[in-house]
Amino acid sequence: MKKAVTHYDWVSILLHWLSALVVIGLFAVGVWMVDLNYYSAWYTTAPHWHKSVGLCLLAATLFRLVWKCIRKQPDIEGAAWEKLSAKLAHSVIYLLMFGLFISGYLISTSDGRGIDVFNWLTVPSMGELFPDQSDIAGEIHEYIAYGLIGLAVLHAVAALKHHFINKDNTLKKMLGVKEK
Repeated sequence: MKKAVTHYDWVSILLHWLSALVVIGLFAVGVWMVDLNYYSAWYTTAPHWHKSVGLCLLAATLFRLVWKCIRKQPDIEGAAWEKLSAKLAHSVIYLLMFGLFISGYLISTSDGRGIDVFNWLTVPSMGELFPDQSDIAGEIHEYIAYGLIGLAVLHAVAALKHHFINKDNTLKKMLGVKEK
């Protein structure tokens, strides 16, 4: 009989925390960027970095999902409703992230230009697929971003609740702390 997995492996932990930092950073930069004007020194630089980091996050997220499929994950702790809520929240987080990736792509490529990723490669454009694509995708991108940040806050609060109130292993598993 195989021993049950009690903690996440270092790859899962690294991807989780790196994704969290990048999502928070991209959100902060995105909120800041919308107020940039044509004469700002950051007018072209900030969006270039935002798009490049966003596409790197897409690659990391795809890898993370594959990794989750090939590596055994520890069980979710808590009552049945907490387990169900956690599974639902994780699924919605991924759906929102893919919504951001798709809407960001639609914003950035509606003019027919591809997206340069740190000048390493260019993701090709499919052009404008529907009228007012960049405006519609921009609104969707903004709403999804706020939804993702809200859900991430809820996710963090749930982890802290498990740690301080339930006093279970939920947070420790993702911090790499082994139980004694």
